[in-house]
Amino acid sequence: MKQQEQLAKGVDWIVVLLYAILVCTGILCIFMVEYNPDINWAASFLSGKTEYSKQFIFAGVCVVLAIFILLSDSKLYTAFANLSYLFGILLMFATFAVGKNINGSRSWIPLGGGFNLQPAQLCIIFTSLALAKYLSMQDLDFSKVRSRMIAIGISLFPAMLSVLQNETGLAIVYFCFFIVMFREGLPGWILLVGFSFGVLVVATLIMEPNTLAIILTVIAIVTVYVLRKKIKRNKGLLALVIGIWFVCVGVQRFAVPYIFNNVFQCYQSTRIYAMVGKNYDCSQNKHSIEREENNKSYAKPDDYNVRQSKIAIGSGGLLGRGFLKGTQTRGKYVPEQQTDFVFTSLGEAFGFVGCAVFLLLYLFLLFRIVRMAERQRSVFSRVYAYCVASILLMHITINVCMTVGLFPVVGIPLPLISYGGSSMVTFTILIFILVRLDADRQMILR
Repeated sequence: MKQQEQLAKGVDWIVVLLYAILVCTGILCIFMVEYNPDINWAASFLSGKTEYSKQFIFAGVCVVLAIFILLSDSKLYTAFANLSYLFGILLMFATFAVGKNINGSRSWIPLGGGFNLQPAQLCIIFTSLALAKYLSMQDLDFSKVRSRMIAIGISLFPAMLSVLQNETGLAIVYFCFFIVMFREGLPGWILLVGFSFGVLVVATLIMEPNTLAIILTVIAIVTVYVLRKKIKRNKGLLALVIGIWFVCVGVQRFAVPYIFNNVFQCYQSTRIYAMVGKNYDCSQNKHSIEREENNKSYAKPDDYNVRQSKIAIGSGGLLGRGFLKGTQTRGKYVPEQQTDFVFTSLGEAFGFVGCAVFLLLYLFLLFRIVRMAERQRSVFSRVYAYCVASILLMHITINVCMTVGLFPVVGIPLPLISYGGSSMVTFTILIFILVRLDADRQMILR
């Protein structure tokens, strides 16, 4: 009894409340999309036949799961961190043998009864625990290259398997662990290089190749002129500037076109080009013939989802059309509006103000998690908390930007809002393990 009272005192109930509000909001959004006035909505919530009723059942299962986690011992998560990571990797390998193909992605394991498990989603939890376990080792020197490479390998190996499953969206999420490693001492220049590469890729898509090459050359010349005094003392600096210029020009002239024409599927390249307002010529893509042969039923343009999403969110205006009054979402014009594009139902019904309040809830949750991270005595708990914050931030940013056309469509769920048992269970476990660790924040875990 005393242990339960101590646990109740240690639990961050603000995070639990925010979690509950977001889950209820998600069920509400799915209900708005699927509502049928000819069906008794109260009875349909328990029928298990509609997606909002299934989400309601998932929520009930997650409540039980959350209670179980809160009553568990914090030491379990350090003891089984590496074993759980191995289990997650094995599950991802299992999809290649028994996986089910859904929307072109072979990343699902059928469980029966219409339910499917997505190991790549679940493995995010195990990767967070394994990374926290590794970075909390007493004898670890994270300033060494070997230590950093191991941490990067732990983070990105599941991402590589996810790409092989044709689940590019979830693979991108695993890059959020670089934020965690940056907090633990990863040099800032690595993040700067990654950001600069992204800017260079976007510039390559937007600008004519020769024009961009000239601009890069001018930047290199100006840099040499500004650093001329330092270059006189250190000739290696000139070699560095020339090397960077050579790499940048090589990326924009050869690497980016090769990736878009030979690595990406035609629809993936088209979506990325559409994001920057450009049209992609699928005749240059080596996968275009396979697409025509294997996906003959694909008739809608690749930016159809985003265009309909923009119309739905834009039609909400400042205050929205009102509850159950959305014409775009209720009319099923937006594809995947219960899952990847669930944000559109919120935008159309409650408008800009409703979206702002909703995003502020997320922002408050993220700030609360970061605060929890910084009050931990244990490195394990701190690293894990930053993993949770980074994963949520990545999902929220990509999903919301995707629905308004600022990011390519990659199939990322909106945390606790999008329909799906795997997604809800994953975020529930992520958050409540953190709440459990935070309840024992005075304990040193390794």
